[in-house]
Amino acid sequence: MHGGIEKTIDIEKILKDKMGGRAKFVPRFAVSWLKHIIHEDEVNQFLWESRGLSGTEWLAECVRYLDMTLQVEGLENLPDKTDGKLYTFVSNHPLGGQDGVALGSIIGRHYDGKFRYLVNDLLLNLPGLKPVCIGINKTGKQSRDFPRMVEAGFRSDNHILMFPAGLNSRRINGQIHDIAWKKTFISKSVEYHRDVVPIFFGGHNSDRFYRIAHFSDRYVRKVNIAMLFLVDEMYRNIGKTFRVVIGNPIPWQTFDKSRSPLEWAKYVEDKVYELPCRHPKDE
Repeated sequence: MHGGIEKTIDIEKILKDKMGGRAKFVPRFAVSWLKHIIHEDEVNQFLWESRGLSGTEWLAECVRYLDMTLQVEGLENLPDKTDGKLYTFVSNHPLGGQDGVALGSIIGRHYDGKFRYLVNDLLLNLPGLKPVCIGINKTGKQSRDFPRMVEAGFRSDNHILMFPAGLNSRRINGQIHDIAWKKTFISKSVEYHRDVVPIFFGGHNSDRFYRIAHFSDRYVRKVNIAMLFLVDEMYRNIGKTFRVVIGNPIPWQTFDKSRSPLEWAKYVEDKVYELPCRHPKDE
């Protein structure tokens, strides 16, 4: 307990779990800096206060806590929840946290919580999120389980919400844009006859974040240093307005043999980035 609050996120414990006996060699100032940059006290306070909520209710509470205003366009493009079909919802990933929370609250509300995220397993540390997550450890020793976990998600009777880039957006040629989308959502949507619903999420992180991400991606690679800063970026984005544009479902039959799954993934990615242009705000 910490001031009467149970610590869900505990940097010292995470370091011990990841590093074992070597954790004691991490300088105190580095531990303190980590606690500061991931807002350990503030996050634990929120998790404690929202501990009675889970799934869609918890996601909606996150949206409220982060004081997010969501301008959602194209809600009519969300398929009817009673049509008996299952869908794959795919989006660009500009923020790395808030966008996932916001989209989960929108999809969860529309489909009575009947959806699952395919997410990095670090997010399973958040109790309110765990019920709607299928965890994927893409970097650790469980990486061989990645196909099995994806399979479990698509075989389930839940809608799937995923960010096919895998990482949040980078600054590419001066524009905030996802890295190339992976093909998994195409091959699995075809296999399980799920139409794909494209979603555009408008937003960006700070210049500092993109400088760190560029350095990390170029020179470090093995460790995603930029990921450490995502919680801090989330707090910097408190009180902002975000534009969400939902496109028309793309029938799974579209993804035929005329293109490779990777080419179809690029096709859907392009469709997502066209959405804000097709739905001008001032119309």
